[in-house]
Amino acid sequence: MDIYQHLFAPFADYGFMRRALVACLALALGSGPIGTFLVLRRMSLMGDAMSHAILPGAAIGFLVAGLSLWAMSVGGLVVGLAVALLAGLISRATALREDASLAGFYLISLAAGVLIVSTRGSNVDLLHVLFGSILSVDDEALLLVAGIATLTLVTLALIYRPLVAECFDPGFLRAVAGRGSLYHVVFLVLVVVNLVAGFQALGTLMAVGLMMLPAAAARFWAVEVWSLAAVSIVMAFISGWAGLLISYDFDLPSGPAIILTAGAFYTVSILIGRHGSLRARYFPGAHFHNHREQLP
Repeated sequence: MDIYQHLFAPFADYGFMRRALVACLALALGSGPIGTFLVLRRMSLMGDAMSHAILPGAAIGFLVAGLSLWAMSVGGLVVGLAVALLAGLISRATALREDASLAGFYLISLAAGVLIVSTRGSNVDLLHVLFGSILSVDDEALLLVAGIATLTLVTLALIYRPLVAECFDPGFLRAVAGRGSLYHVVFLVLVVVNLVAGFQALGTLMAVGLMMLPAAAARFWAVEVWSLAAVSIVMAFISGWAGLLISYDFDLPSGPAIILTAGAFYTVSILIGRHGSLRARYFPGAHFHNHREQLP
């Protein structure tokens, strides 16, 4: 009974905790598969760059309408998509690689967003934009996050095969007229909209954490694309659940508690995961058989 009360009572007793838990579930369902494909495509750092790229758009929405859900979301979405497309165009029109182009935009966007919010808002507003507050998620924000998660899962189901093919052999997809560029653009849109969803709950600096840490940790436990996505979703949701409990019990900020819990999963996976972990490489007979890595 004591264990039940510790694990479930806060969510049964308080509506804000239930909304936060449902938000974590929706974020896990949307961000988990997206993070998996980012890892497989060796675009992990792009998620971080894009999470900062939405900051100026969110800041402009804040200037126009205050802490308005839709204004900040639309602003972040427009600027995030613009940065993604501009980075791609610059990398094709110049000698600069796409990752370097994104790094430049990331630094400019972060500085511009902080400057905009700081000049027109208070320190509390700046902290809200940067770090979010998942415990203050209302029904409107919850519907937005759930809608984005649904859109993500449906879209990924429709483009799953060509997206997987592009991960492993993009040259083949181009050779058979598979419109790889189109799928790449659609995927970038999904990355941005999921970061916008995460921004509503965790802020721009923390949103990418729930997307990338479980996906990176899943690489140590699964080898197939679908199983990677499934493990990533489960880890992201458990991180949200445990992080909320930790923040509730010890009166800590909820967003950092959730991301640090995901970081703990990542650290444990590095140490004792089934595939490619320290234990699997150096002590292969300890608990599991050492499988050869099957993914890039």
